[in-house]
Amino acid sequence: MAMHSSSSNGTLWMVVMALTVTAQLVLAQQQQLLSVDYYNSTCPQLESIIFKVMVRKQRANPTTAAGTLRIFFHDCFVEGCDASVLVSSIGAGHKAERDADINLSLPGDGFDAVTRAKTAVEAQCPGVVSCADILAIATRDLIALVGGPKYQVKKGRKDGLVSEASRVAGNLPEATMSVDELNALFEFKGFNQSEMTTLSGAHTVGFSHCNEFMGRIYKEPMDPTIDPHYAAGLQNVCPQQNLDPNMAAFNDVLSPRTFDNVFYQNLPKGLGLLASDQILYTDARTRGLVERYASDQNAFFRDFALAMDKLGSVGVKTGYEGEIRKSCNAFNQHS
Repeated sequence: MAMHSSSSNGTLWMVVMALTVTAQLVLAQQQQLLSVDYYNSTCPQLESIIFKVMVRKQRANPTTAAGTLRIFFHDCFVEGCDASVLVSSIGAGHKAERDADINLSLPGDGFDAVTRAKTAVEAQCPGVVSCADILAIATRDLIALVGGPKYQVKKGRKDGLVSEASRVAGNLPEATMSVDELNALFEFKGFNQSEMTTLSGAHTVGFSHCNEFMGRIYKEPMDPTIDPHYAAGLQNVCPQQNLDPNMAAFNDVLSPRTFDNVFYQNLPKGLGLLASDQILYTDARTRGLVERYASDQNAFFRDFALAMDKLGSVGVKTGYEGEIRKSCNAFNQHS
């Protein structure tokens, strides 16, 4: 029995490794399908148009950057970077991706930012630029506007033809995941452990609703990895009785509106909001990179830019695999 179990475990490990290598190879091939200069002849002013819209939107609504970044990640990890998360549900018969339970908290300002950018782009370059590319560029611009790295965005994505809430489950990180679970999820998408730790740094901006972390702050005994004073403050924000479901707390308690490395500096102090963030420090496998980023913001920015470039290539559609939507929240009508 022991020999059979060992053999089975070895076979399972080989299957997992094969799938991981396959995912990484596919992602590398998908990166080659896109190019920085894709719209140079068809919409040369594209990036300038989007940047101006993002400046106005971020100035008016400071939560836009974090919201759009989160939407971009959720889009890419479900069906690939194809703007499928932007599609609205149509009646009772079609529940779109954005209405899956885990996506209901995606901020409206992020969707609005893409809608405004699409309108501006269509006025200058009608029927040329995909919503998927607009989302990728807008995300990059907003990260830079709140202090983060500015990197080149490869383009050429088409907008997907499928958006189903039923396809979301199991494709996105959850607040209670262990490093093993996070590794498995990210590896399936073509990312290694270091890249998972890097992309988690996106939580240096934005917020999470109370239901994502209440289990930590009311646990008996309390989660020992969270600072007790921090937990007490969170209990004031998120009471067990008469909780407002819209209440939330900043992911980075010290500099929530600035894209920086303070997220990583918070973790050794027990100031990680989500269990899946705090565990990046408590788990020895990821602690070293957390400590490196905590002491070297340039290293974090450099790696984050590379990881975002790779993220933007996940599951991209090109050619006849997709379309250029006229409106980002609806598929084109085909006769």
